[in-house]
Amino acid sequence: MDLNLNGKLALVSGSTAGIGHAIARTLAQEGARVIVNGRSEASVDEVVTQLAKETGATVLGFAGDLSQAAAAEEVVKRHPGIEILVNNLGIFEPKPFEDIPDEDWRRFFEVNVLSGVRLSRLVLPAMKRANWGRIIFIASESAVQIPPEMVHYGMSKTAQIAVARGLAESVAGTGITVNSVLPGPTKSRGVGDFVEQLASASDKSFEQVEAEFFEHVRPTSLIKRFATPQETANLVAYVASPLASATTGAALRVDGGVVKSAF
Repeated sequence: MDLNLNGKLALVSGSTAGIGHAIARTLAQEGARVIVNGRSEASVDEVVTQLAKETGATVLGFAGDLSQAAAAEEVVKRHPGIEILVNNLGIFEPKPFEDIPDEDWRRFFEVNVLSGVRLSRLVLPAMKRANWGRIIFIASESAVQIPPEMVHYGMSKTAQIAVARGLAESVAGTGITVNSVLPGPTKSRGVGDFVEQLASASDKSFEQVEAEFFEHVRPTSLIKRFATPQETANLVAYVASPLASATTGAALRVDGGVVKSAF
């Protein structure tokens, strides 16, 4: 299927690894001009070179912490006319509720929520002038089923869904759509490393830890495995395309059926 993304300028925050990397690669494969983002100049340069070689597309880079206002302003100044914004930047950390200090709550809100709010605010004027744009927040099934092992993370993901819906309402009647995408447990770099550490500490294989996770921690999963980053990227690429013009204000699940609801 041709997603009609050829030449569209897309920014994917936090895209040197994991879900963000898969989204950047998929958009580039569809012909979009993609801005790869990470905190390290070296990692950004490496991914830019890799994706340009793999896809033959125009791949640009921006090294900077997009949870910071100055960096957000700089990337929009350096790359005006962003047509697709994928707010993927995020952090997670399992921690008992009573051990989460105020600073952690602020940090999760700053990185997971405010980074996307700020970038959306910065790119919106150009989208309004063009009467076309796509803003996508990468939330999580944890927004709906708050994980007791990381309540602060779930809070930030619920907030992303609220922001996406409110922003979609604010651009009603235009060619701009705003959606959130809710991955389930995914074998991203961070999750993969975490599971590998658990496996090593308990003298078990990755597969054993994975099976136990879906038996005890996410028993409602219907696929009974970690999803791949590519499975999320496939949905995001469609939502970012002109073909998804009637999809807006939605919280779209790619969660492997973890959320036990038909709606």
